[in-house]
Amino acid sequence: MISYLARLLDITMNNGTLPGDWKRATVIPISFVTNFRPVSLTSEVCKQMEHVITSYLRQVWDKNNWLYEGQHGFRPGYSCESQVITVGQDNADSLDNGERIDTIIIDFSKALDLVPHGRLLTKITNSGVDSRVVVWIREFLLGRTQRVRVGRQLSEEVRVTSGVQQGSELGPLLFLAYVNDIWRSIESPIRLYADDCVIYRKIINNEDIENLQKDLDRLGSGRLKMR
Repeated sequence: MISYLARLLDITMNNGTLPGDWKRATVIPISFVTNFRPVSLTSEVCKQMEHVITSYLRQVWDKNNWLYEGQHGFRPGYSCESQVITVGQDNADSLDNGERIDTIIIDFSKALDLVPHGRLLTKITNSGVDSRVVVWIREFLLGRTQRVRVGRQLSEEVRVTSGVQQGSELGPLLFLAYVNDIWRSIESPIRLYADDCVIYRKIINNEDIENLQKDLDRLGSGRLKMR
């Protein structure tokens, strides 16, 4: 099957189009009724193509050191534990020196579902990847539909106009690309694990308190420099 899959990837890459079936997802709700977390079941053939695109993006971004070093999610060699260790060590060093440090833990609500495709594609275009890959990703994101399955019941299909697919191979890495420059507008240290982040700052005087609050306001209002 490898030769056929390679040929299929070559066709989609050079033609800049993807089969319509690859853009249709069946969403399986999990977790509690009041806080559904959708997992999308998609084409297995498309997932093989996503593996190739994901590997390519990682190689390019690792080579040019593009991903923010404070992002610990969905990256080889990084984990939730590495984020906790880094933040814990910074806090411990401050406490050992008798310094006050304020730490805030933040979770961005529905973050993976609200990624605007236009901004995401602009960032990927500026990250140094091949233009054909950008077109492939654009076709992967645009024109998608999904329906929800509960038991044996299926809802009507609806168009997906934002977000990255949860349950896909490529989706998590695309999300990292979107939030990659979040640190540019933040003066305080910030460590992320996907859409969860920890922001903290040594507090020496009232100005430090005010600056930390300004950083929180920027995070909360969405006035970040998403360049």
